[in-house]
Amino acid sequence: MDFQVNQPSTGLIHHPYQPPEGFEAPQPGVFKASTVFFPTVAAMRSREWQDKSAYTYGLHGTPTSYALEERLCTLEGGHQCLLLPSGLAALALVATSLLKSGDEVLLPDNAYGPNKSLVEGELLGWGITHQYYDPLDPQDLEAQISSRTKLVWLEAAGSVTLEFPNIVEMVRICERRKVMTALDNTWGAGLAFRPFDLVPGESPALAVDVSAHALTKYPSGGGDVLMGSCITRNPALHRKLMLTHMRFGFGVGMNDVELVLRSLPSIVLRYAAHDTATRELAAWAQTQPEFVQVLHPALQESPGHAHWLALCGDAPGRAAGLFSVILDARFTQAQTDAFCNALKLFRLGYSWGGPISLVVPYELQSMRTGWPTHLLRGTLVRFAVGLESVADLQADIAQALHVLR
Repeated sequence: MDFQVNQPSTGLIHHPYQPPEGFEAPQPGVFKASTVFFPTVAAMRSREWQDKSAYTYGLHGTPTSYALEERLCTLEGGHQCLLLPSGLAALALVATSLLKSGDEVLLPDNAYGPNKSLVEGELLGWGITHQYYDPLDPQDLEAQISSRTKLVWLEAAGSVTLEFPNIVEMVRICERRKVMTALDNTWGAGLAFRPFDLVPGESPALAVDVSAHALTKYPSGGGDVLMGSCITRNPALHRKLMLTHMRFGFGVGMNDVELVLRSLPSIVLRYAAHDTATRELAAWAQTQPEFVQVLHPALQESPGHAHWLALCGDAPGRAAGLFSVILDARFTQAQTDAFCNALKLFRLGYSWGGPISLVVPYELQSMRTGWPTHLLRGTLVRFAVGLESVADLQADIAQALHVLR
């Protein structure tokens, strides 16, 4: 800087030193900014952020967020990515970008609860209607598609009850009916199956239009970050999402981005560990008389198992870390709550994907349009398996069952 400054306060703010280029380390640098400097007015007017060729403002990205977006594309097989403050924000971005008054959106009856709340609240208030379809019946989905249907949500596996849909057939139906598909891919995490290549070897690739992902879960892996993503392969669709993203002023903190970047290299190992432990615990749970039904896609008896097997295969690391149990109907909700309270290693808490195992009792009848015919009557409890010893987790469930005995 040729201009001479005389006061330390000015010199500290406008210090001329720039570190040398060429520094490399295992983790990308953390670049935080609201303001981004331009060398000239011409540069200010000409820089373009929408194609990631330059930087203009903190909300539109820094080298740190660009790095995470590109790595997430690699994880899920997409071409474009947007980061959002939470998984729910990612779902909301899809809806508000693709739907307008007079449109209709279809959701599986086992969709993530807050997504249901979104369509039943804000979207309905904006003149956007919705219907729920049977997640295990593609024909029910097709029967509900009308000229007003502009978006179909898919979820594999379903929230809480973990039914696995025939996602391939559902995407084919939507393609044939020219309806957009959006997948809540938080459970699969880009590892259980490839959302943009559902039938390997098929050309053109059978794919969802948008994959929404709660990075809060497995990509973070620590239970300490809230973040979401929307991934696409279609540039025009990405631009539509990106402009809505810009107008809403969605942004994420670069320290949070740093945490997800640090965790991503181990996601394959962690996901496989969660999966392996969960399959063992779910199989053991089937032997406990208090549990009349155990729900986990890798179990042959679990609803939609054949669809999971066809899409994901039975290799380790293809079934995530969740399983649910239905307690015998003779047990009251109060007894179920007492069972959950008696657990020591499984902590009561929402979310999942971190190192600590979690448990939540649910009142399923309040979450569905009707009691699913494929589920036995009783009270449902969902377990999210962390990274503790399987033997210790099994012993914890066993000691808690004494409350019911």
